[in-house]
Amino acid sequence: MIFDRFSGRSVLPGTTALALGCAAAMLATAAAPATAATMARAAGAGAVSGTWSAASHSSPAEPERSPAEPERSPAKPERSPGAGSVVSATLVVDLDAKEVVARLEKAGIEAAQVRYGVRAHRVVYRTRGVDGRPTTASQLVVMPENGKRDLQTVSWLHGTTVYRGDVASVNDASTDRAAALLFASTGRAVSAPDYLGLGVGPGTHPYGDPRTTVTASVDALRAARVFARQDRRTLGRHVLVSGFSQGAPATMMVGRALQQEADPYFRLGALAPVAGPFDLSAFEAAAADDKVVRSSLYLAYFATAWNRLYGLYDTPGQAFRAPYDKMVESLFDGDHKASEIAAALPATSKDLFTPEFLDTVRHPTGKLRQRMNALDTTCDWHPDVPVHLYHATGDKDVAFENARYCQRQLTANGAVNRLTDIGGLDHNGTVRAALPLVVRQFDAIRR
Repeated sequence: MIFDRFSGRSVLPGTTALALGCAAAMLATAAAPATAATMARAAGAGAVSGTWSAASHSSPAEPERSPAEPERSPAKPERSPGAGSVVSATLVVDLDAKEVVARLEKAGIEAAQVRYGVRAHRVVYRTRGVDGRPTTASQLVVMPENGKRDLQTVSWLHGTTVYRGDVASVNDASTDRAAALLFASTGRAVSAPDYLGLGVGPGTHPYGDPRTTVTASVDALRAARVFARQDRRTLGRHVLVSGFSQGAPATMMVGRALQQEADPYFRLGALAPVAGPFDLSAFEAAAADDKVVRSSLYLAYFATAWNRLYGLYDTPGQAFRAPYDKMVESLFDGDHKASEIAAALPATSKDLFTPEFLDTVRHPTGKLRQRMNALDTTCDWHPDVPVHLYHATGDKDVAFENARYCQRQLTANGAVNRLTDIGGLDHNGTVRAALPLVVRQFDAIRR
């Protein structure tokens, strides 16, 4: 029977979980020039670029703290030895200001705010996996070429990515890399984590696990700080956090962790989530009813991801119709591009899933309901900084109502918040239009 095994068990090494909330972004992203799997093997073999070594670049020493556990949220991440230390750094971008402008314009992003050239490195760093064991992850760290030593810090959290080679640290054509270049070209240091299991990180991506969403992102900040110190540059304590689609709820989770002092150095400076599925239960129910663009693709991510994390079904045949039950899980291994997955699956949820599974998604109970609640409540707290939400009423992938849902939770907690409607743009168009607005928001916060 479906969900009999949903027991909140720990995930074993090598299991998979994937993202939901922005398949359109994945389908529009070009493939990386080199295979991410090849780079992952190189990183796993201990490849170190330049003068970096796994043993000699740990995070700056800070006093340990034990803040209280967040209510209705995953346990606040505990730092493990070496978490946030740098394993390797590889230069991937070196652009002057004019070249940054050209790159942004090619991506369809307004470039009027560009002031400086940038240098970007793919940084591999130490963090922890879903099982709590040490592992590594990758990120893109971008620094402005402005001669300043003290820099504001931005954390940019990306949207759904099923192919490991489509993240900012690997794919030069990704919108997430363009976003990081934009922020850095305005004079800020940028940490853009790939999350676990993407980029050149080992294993597979555990989407849906709030704990590692936070730990991978906070450890990425710590590693970016370590990396900056090689040039005698200092990252500001107050982090300006923004992210798109999957990265929008991640923005709120990481922001909450920073406010609760998950790291002894970094604090929360600003929140700017863009087009996020903040009401996960409603989003999945809509996908089950085929009321979401690419509904089968979204729900297949959810089903395979959460089955590997938590155990949603005993056999694929309980969730997926034949013949897809024989292939769907293998499609979401991090090595298949979104276009390949979309071509292999039917366009509608009713043609991909069994009626019993769809009914369970529409009306979750028990452990499933509890797990989904953690991602339904990422806005249900009181940030000490204003929150500026960005969304578009034209978004057919993630409905605008998700932004209103988040805003209602923030307002109920007495949080200062604002919602900007980008207009009739689609999901990908929303982030491209929102990015210059986020820069203006951050320009007003000069600490």
